[in-house]
Amino acid sequence: MRKLPETISEEEVKQLIKATKKNKIKAAIILGFYQCMRVSEIINLKKSDIDMPRGFVHIKQAKGKKDRDIPLMPPTTFYLRFLPINMTRQGLHKAIKNLSKKIIKKEIHPHTLRHSGASFYLNEKRIDIRFIQDLLGHSRLSTTQIYTHVNPQQLKNAFQNAW
Repeated sequence: MRKLPETISEEEVKQLIKATKKNKIKAAIILGFYQCMRVSEIINLKKSDIDMPRGFVHIKQAKGKKDRDIPLMPPTTFYLRFLPINMTRQGLHKAIKNLSKKIIKKEIHPHTLRHSGASFYLNEKRIDIRFIQDLLGHSRLSTTQIYTHVNPQQLKNAFQNAW
C-alpha cells in the first residue's frame, strides 16, 4: 500500500506565514499552498508571469517542459509584490523545513505545501478533482489522486451524512 503524502492544514500554513518576518518566505509558502506550485516553479516565477487583469499566473517550462496558466487565488495577490523569490531550491527547502520544525513541530518541505494545497481544495473547498488536476499540471488523473487525500474523519462524515 502506498504511503499517503504528509499534509498540513490551512491553519498551520497561516501559522508559518505569521511566524516569519521574511516576505520572500511568506510569498513562497503562499505560492506553494494556494497556487499548488512546485518549488522550481516558485523560484523561477517573475512578476511578468502574473496577468492581474485576467487573474492568471503563467507557469513556464514546468515539469515535462509544459507551460500552463493557473487562476490567481485571492490569498496570493498581496504577496506577489515580493517576486522574484531569489532563492535556490536548497535554500527554500531549508528555510521551510527549519521554520516548520520550530513553529508547527512538523518537518515539512516545499512540496508538502503543494500536496496540502491540493488536499485543501478537494476537501475544504470541494473543488472537483479534474480542476485540481489542471491546477497541478498533471496529464493523468491518477497522479492527482496521489496528491489529494481525504481526511479519515471527513470520509466518515460524508458517509454518515449520506444516511
